[in-house]
Amino acid sequence: MCTDFLPKLSFMSSVSSKAPFRVAIVPDSFKGSASAVDVAEAMARGAREAFADHEVPVTVETLPFADGGEGTLDALLGAWGTSALTVETVDALGRPNRARYGLSPDGTIGIVEAAEANGLPGVSDVPPQPLSATTRGVGPVVTALLDAGVEEILLCIGGSATTDGGTGLLSALGARFLCADGSELPDGGGRLGDLAFLDLEALDPRARAVRWRVACDVTNPLVGEKGAATVFGPQKGAGPEEVRMLDAGLVRLADVLTEVTGEDVRDRAGMGAAGGMPATLTTILGAEVLPGARMVAEVLGAEEILSGADLVLTGEGRFDEQSLNGKVVDAVRRLTPSSVPVVVIAGSVVLTEEELRRSGVTAAFSIARGPRSLERMRKETVSALAWTAFNCCRLLWHGFVSQLSGRGEEQG
Repeated sequence: MCTDFLPKLSFMSSVSSKAPFRVAIVPDSFKGSASAVDVAEAMARGAREAFADHEVPVTVETLPFADGGEGTLDALLGAWGTSALTVETVDALGRPNRARYGLSPDGTIGIVEAAEANGLPGVSDVPPQPLSATTRGVGPVVTALLDAGVEEILLCIGGSATTDGGTGLLSALGARFLCADGSELPDGGGRLGDLAFLDLEALDPRARAVRWRVACDVTNPLVGEKGAATVFGPQKGAGPEEVRMLDAGLVRLADVLTEVTGEDVRDRAGMGAAGGMPATLTTILGAEVLPGARMVAEVLGAEEILSGADLVLTGEGRFDEQSLNGKVVDAVRRLTPSSVPVVVIAGSVVLTEEELRRSGVTAAFSIARGPRSLERMRKETVSALAWTAFNCCRLLWHGFVSQLSGRGEEQG
């Protein structure tokens, strides 16, 4: 029997001493089908059923996870056991809107998904307006957290409809972006080329007093051929001339930020994310920009949970090459000791045998149980997750027990 994938002596010690066998379940959401909380609960149900008839005590711990993009708010709320709060704000076009946000159980950490206020889905009912789309709506969400007395703000910035360099958000917090005649710039990135002065006198001091961590999974610079406007502007409805205007505006914003703060963010990696939001957040508010999965892992204490596990189950809707570059599966495999099996359960698995071998993942399984339409697959996601987790755990447990029995015979 091939046992290269099996845990080493640490597992054998745990089983032989009747210590609990520890299963950690740390999945992402299955986009459009099940939240990370639902996925974790389904996998846990299958795992517990698989171990139900064994004498060795088994503990199953769930940790809904996310990579800092869509679903991070729900994943953190699920892990914290807290509920979403809402605040009145505006969308990326300035229309009345409500946005959700969250608080940690002790109230010290706040979580914001910027797209709740400035996201593309929220303005998909009208033609794109890339020059006037604004991050202003994120401001009331941040203010609600400051009013709640948080010490730290986790800001997830993916999915934006905006290319204003975060100026709308800062304006909502009291900063003033001014033209040469002293008038305030209109919202959006289209007029940033007219920016002459930045007045921070009325900026809410609490915004600078808290710690900011910004989830960012792209390395694009602020401006240029790989910058925010050029690469992401077309996705937000910007044509060639609008891209040129937006890029020129971000160049001018970078110049003014350098004049005011002494920091040059023009070519700094990651500043082009979400229409350039990190540019103002880092220079004015001292924000730390880091990979989203790493941020979530640190906040939830994922490393401690994974380092103490005997078996790890993770998963996402589609397991492919991108999964191994900063996504949830990548974070889980990096935080799990090499002696512990990491099994991926996904809607679809598209890696080759060689890619899977190099990935550091022990095995990957699809939840598909036969020909299905996408609609039917989505309806059956939760039950299919439980079924697949049940079979994975039974298979791996048989391998563990066989290895243990083999060792006993050899020693005898």
